[in-house]
Amino acid sequence: MRELWQDQAGLTTVEYALLLALVVVGGIAAWQGLGNTVENTVSDSAGIIANSAS
Repeated sequence: MRELWQDQAGLTTVEYALLLALVVVGGIAAWQGLGNTVENTVSDSAGIIANSAS
């Protein structure tokens, strides 16, 4: 058990896994925010085009 506790390779793997999880969560949050912004911009543009055509 002492050998496993002092194993640095295992700790490095856990650190990389936590970093990857953090990057994924940040990416999802950014994607959702960007998606809402794009959706609002497209809706506003479609409304302006529809109003100018009539």
